Amino acid sequence: MRNRLKAGVVAAMLVFFPTWMTSQTQPAASPDRQCAPPHYCARTDRRVEPYPSNPPALARAGSIIHDPNFGSRILRVTEATTDPEHPGQSFHSPSSGEQNPWNATSTKFYVGDGSGGFFLFDFDPVTMTVRGRGKLRADWRSEPQFSFTQANILYGIALQKPVFEQYDLATGKTVQLADPSRCTKLKSSDYGYDVSVSVDDQRFMGVFGPRQDLSPVVYLYDRKRGCRWYNTQTGDIGGQWGPVGKISIADRFNVHDARISKSGDFVEIVAAGRADSGPFIWEAGTMNVIPCLKGEIYQCLGHHALGYSHLINPTNRTHPADFVVRPLNDLKKVRHLVDNLPPVLPLAEWFDDHVSWNYINSEDNTPACFSTYRLNNPATLGAPLAVDGPWENEIDCVETDGQASTVWRFAHTYSSGKNGFWSTPRGNVSLDGRFYMFTSDWQGELGQDREKKSRTDVFIVELR
Repeated sequence: MRNRLKAGVVAAMLVFFPTWMTSQTQPAASPDRQCAPPHYCARTDRRVEPYPSNPPALARAGSIIHDPNFGSRILRVTEATTDPEHPGQSFHSPSSGEQNPWNATSTKFYVGDGSGGFFLFDFDPVTMTVRGRGKLRADWRSEPQFSFTQANILYGIALQKPVFEQYDLATGKTVQLADPSRCTKLKSSDYGYDVSVSVDDQRFMGVFGPRQDLSPVVYLYDRKRGCRWYNTQTGDIGGQWGPVGKISIADRFNVHDARISKSGDFVEIVAAGRADSGPFIWEAGTMNVIPCLKGEIYQCLGHHALGYSHLINPTNRTHPADFVVRPLNDLKKVRHLVDNLPPVLPLAEWFDDHVSWNYINSEDNTPACFSTYRLNNPATLGAPLAVDGPWENEIDCVETDGQASTVWRFAHTYSSGKNGFWSTPRGNVSLDGRFYMFTSDWQGELGQDREKKSRTDVFIVELR
């Protein structure tokens, strides 16, 4: 649900392709090398990889195909009959690459349906087989998040009353964890969204207010220390721990989106209507709220993802794949991840990317994965998607450890981006870095939903 920069097509960029497309393929993996994260054996070249004349033929949900260009296994998770009570509806992965729909052992996950519900699946990571568990029985408004440590635990915000809840898949029981209205003033009509949890399950974050883009309260709950909140409309910070008062910067805004870092020490807040200026970073235990980076060259533009103490994003300055990583406590300390990119000036966003960094460790040096789509893809059903260079309409991962500049290429997305919000192939990496869940309209060839629009389904690509 992140805002995007205004799009355009840069014809002049074609003059740079001979340099850009220079082969940078790594040596073939030795037979004894394990093709597993963070040492993937996937292609790392920069050749243009056009789409086939027709998307690969699909069988029923549960079937596996191999991407014809990259060789990776792709599992079809859903189909038009996945929900027998509502045949024909679409399914999708979460709206943000920062959400975590995978459990701690990569054996369970959830997907969203076209009516706001969530379906649970069991998953065998060895055979890549799935078994549906039916709808999530917790009555939650927005997308839940799996625990990073407990395989059967999901966290969410209740539909009827904006409180944090925990759901146990093993017992089917829901338990209330925290009620924000006991700590800060909320209206009876307010609701919560963007539930986000630290890796150790100690801190929870949510946004509360009338609705997305009008909500002002970023609320934290620490299991040991209690509540803490930041009102972005007034600039006030309060709660049961940490300093309280009014922040020093003058910025006041409503919240579009917010997430907590894996450590629980930082909160990234995207202001409504301010996508061109980057998010604000709140150091949760302090009064420090810092724009990232207002007026600076490398603002935190595009879609972001948080590690323990770092943020990754494309700069959208010189090239759409110019990913940078920076410490959350030193936002000007930028390190570029992909080298030898051609300057594309003036820059226009000729493809969009969604970043997922849930495969992470405390050093923040594991690959971040992303999916892209061209904003000028053809709208014709089944037509090959637009590709002028590497990484376009693809699923890839980028190296973050600074040892090399590597982009691993795993699969095409087969999603046009022309059939509504969910046809933009946003995706989410599993916590072990072995799988990437994504949404696709399969170039418009999945049939129509009940509103006579092209359906979307959920797919999983194996990352090796």
